[in-house]
Amino acid sequence: MNDKDIINKKINNEVLTYKEIQYMINSYIKGKINDKVMSEFIMLIYKNGLSYEETYFLTDIMVKSGQIVDLSSIKKPIVDKHSTGGVGDKITLIVSPIVAAAGVCVPKMSGRGLGLTGGTVDKLESISGYKLNLTKEEFISALKKVGCAVISQSEKIAVADKKIYALRNEIGAVDSIPLIASSIMSKKIASGSDVIIIDLKVGSGAFMKSTRDATKLAKTMIKIGEYYNKKVICTLSDMNFPLGFNIGNALEVKEVIDFFNGKYDKRLYDLSVYISTLMISNSKKISMQKARALVINLLENNFAKYKFYEWIKYQGGDITKINDKSKKHIVISDKTGYINAIDASLLSQLVFDLGAGRKTKNSKIDYAVGVVLNKSIGDKVKKGEILGTIYYNKKVQDMEKVFKNTFKINPKKIRAKKIIFKTIK
Repeated sequence: MNDKDIINKKINNEVLTYKEIQYMINSYIKGKINDKVMSEFIMLIYKNGLSYEETYFLTDIMVKSGQIVDLSSIKKPIVDKHSTGGVGDKITLIVSPIVAAAGVCVPKMSGRGLGLTGGTVDKLESISGYKLNLTKEEFISALKKVGCAVISQSEKIAVADKKIYALRNEIGAVDSIPLIASSIMSKKIASGSDVIIIDLKVGSGAFMKSTRDATKLAKTMIKIGEYYNKKVICTLSDMNFPLGFNIGNALEVKEVIDFFNGKYDKRLYDLSVYISTLMISNSKKISMQKARALVINLLENNFAKYKFYEWIKYQGGDITKINDKSKKHIVISDKTGYINAIDASLLSQLVFDLGAGRKTKNSKIDYAVGVVLNKSIGDKVKKGEILGTIYYNKKVQDMEKVFKNTFKINPKKIRAKKIIFKTIK
């Protein structure tokens, strides 16, 4: 067996065997195949695709390239939640304590942001003292005592995926459905949960621009889950507009605190409640109606709020000390009308330019910077009213103009769309 024969098979769009894919992946990880050869192989997958079975083969090889988390000592229902990333997406910080307060265990290994999308780890790092690097024993202990724990992704999980993802990023092969599905699912399978809820973002502020492509990705991930006897459910949610009012690491943590104090954007609330309901319903095996009633009760009676504070404190964080040192620039509307659109992509680029995102995995970020919106989709705004605030430490050229350009203000109000497009099981 050699790489030339395998590449020729892929050129001819022939189906690859498990051993052939394994040969390519393992040879690359061990340094027996160089970047040039692997790039050709990856680009052929990018152009010609993979069957469901081949995608499972690739996933399984990446799962077995690293450690697999053993959660068998936890006797409560367990559920994992993954988001494909979006602008202002702080859902993990909200749903984890809600679901834990319902008696369901939520183990989360999250990543840092790369590019325009902020990672959950970056948000948590803005909290003074929060410990992201727990040992395996500390992680299991936190799950047993608190019910949820969020730590940084272990370097020993799905080792092959990290190297292949870096190469995909370099050669422009990121947006391939089989490659995305195997990358996400290899980490989810290795993380040990039997129920996996995926919040698949769709729109201008996400890497999946259309519901058609997102549906293909969802079905591929669900199929991979079936090979492992894992229950995978994908919700397609709207990322044409930002999620919530605050965008930026420390600012998003503050919005989570506001959320648990009853101050929230309706779209953020609706999605948080729905994802929590899905997680509880499928892990506890109760109806969606009962699960939703439980979620509302946990929020209204502050049980979820107390669980949030318990979780942050258990992992060493001081929620009263958030890294939010910055200057602020208030932006005033020069129009009267209704906000019919907010360009999530343009807004995320502004926040990235302010310093909240990473250009490379080793880049330093400014946890304090970002933007806060005073208005949401469908709101009326008057000329002279505050549109929002830019939090900065270094000014960005034309930042006020860019901020204003993200808002589409029209004389007539449009009907607000639901944040959830559909759920695929």
